[in-house]
Amino acid sequence: MNLFLYLLTVIIWGTTWIAIKLQLGVVAIPVSIFYRFALAGLVLFAGLLLLGKLQKLDRRGHLMCLGQGLCLFCLNFLCFYTATQWIPSGLVSVVFSAATLWNALNARLWFGTRVAPRVMLAGALGFTGLVLLFWPELASQQASHETLLGLGFALLGTFCFSTGNMLSSLQQRNGIRPLTGNAYGMLYGAAILLAGCVATGQPFRFDTSTPYVGALLYLAIPGSVIGFTAYLTLVGRMGPARAAYCTVLFPVVALSVSTYAEGYQWTMPALLGLALVMLGNLLVFTKWTPFARRAVA
Repeated sequence: MNLFLYLLTVIIWGTTWIAIKLQLGVVAIPVSIFYRFALAGLVLFAGLLLLGKLQKLDRRGHLMCLGQGLCLFCLNFLCFYTATQWIPSGLVSVVFSAATLWNALNARLWFGTRVAPRVMLAGALGFTGLVLLFWPELASQQASHETLLGLGFALLGTFCFSTGNMLSSLQQRNGIRPLTGNAYGMLYGAAILLAGCVATGQPFRFDTSTPYVGALLYLAIPGSVIGFTAYLTLVGRMGPARAAYCTVLFPVVALSVSTYAEGYQWTMPALLGLALVMLGNLLVFTKWTPFARRAVA
């Protein structure tokens, strides 16, 4: 079951970049993000209500969902979209891959969970692999004030993502299932986005073209309702650090799709990077660890 949820998350989130690209243009980015999570939250909330699966939350539960909505369905997306205005998407992907390490460290701080050496090694291998995969983009990026701003927003977005993971893990430890937590979290996140858009005077345009509407539906239902539920279920079942290795595989899936959709050319450094990412994935899903001592007969 874990492997199925893992692959489902990687495939869905590894292809959402196509839908995100189709949304750029007529509608302001914060407004598009609001549309996405408002639709996703309403669909999920209504579905759970009709099926009688929506849990009742106390004040503490609502506060956890509010925090999750702020971190996971609002701030991290705003940070990543903003970062891509100043630095290449490949560099954003490399920074985001550090979520594995962030989650391991935060799980230690929040819950006292021991940081498994193999998970840290897997994260380091995945990070190195992504650097090789995106090396042409990284090498062409010149240091500047804008670059530092972009890196800062990417790091902040990754931290918000990790904090949202911790809040989801806390919810599940308190008996709140991911579907209910996501339904409330997405609606809270959408409400915060709405308030921010109104406060900053963002125009609420809507693009009725087929590509935009199709992208919105894909991002809201598979990308948010299914993707986030699968991923946060993994956070509860596997632990935040192992589940977050998905963030290393998203760019690999995206580049694989780009090979056919945009003619991406694989190079030797890119292939070596892919091998390192796969090795890191092996460490995440197996019990083998190079740090374990062999038993002496």
